[in-house]
Amino acid sequence: MSEPTGGFERATLEAMRRFLAIAFVVGGAGTLTELFLLEHTEDFWQWTPLVLIGMSIVAFVALGARPTKSAVRITQALMVLVLLSGALGVFFHFKGNIEFEKEMYPSMTGFELIWESLTGATPSLAPGAMALLGLVGLIYCYRHPAVRTVQV
Repeated sequence: MSEPTGGFERATLEAMRRFLAIAFVVGGAGTLTELFLLEHTEDFWQWTPLVLIGMSIVAFVALGARPTKSAVRITQALMVLVLLSGALGVFFHFKGNIEFEKEMYPSMTGFELIWESLTGATPSLAPGAMALLGLVGLIYCYRHPAVRTVQV
């Protein structure tokens, strides 16, 4: 005979969802602060993660205050954009470092060029934090109660 666990499982899922929301908001605020401190504001592409994180934090707060299906969908869309922004950021940082290394050392190729580009002046993998934030947000939205439909 199995014990009724519906209430316990529901409470666990709600707690995990709250922890994910807190992780996103704290991580987003920290990343946003870091980008401002680094003056990551020179052009459109550098402003993109700042705007996306800001909008995402607002979306999370709104979703927490009023969980509706449309709020979940907006948050999911923003999370996909945050994830893509992180992937593009890794690409742009790495590409910029390769160009810099090739300008400084035109004969550099192969593994040495890749290594120097990964460890260059612009942190190549730092935008991966954006991708992680996007994944955390998508996990938060996964099977969110506000989008569940009642089945008879």
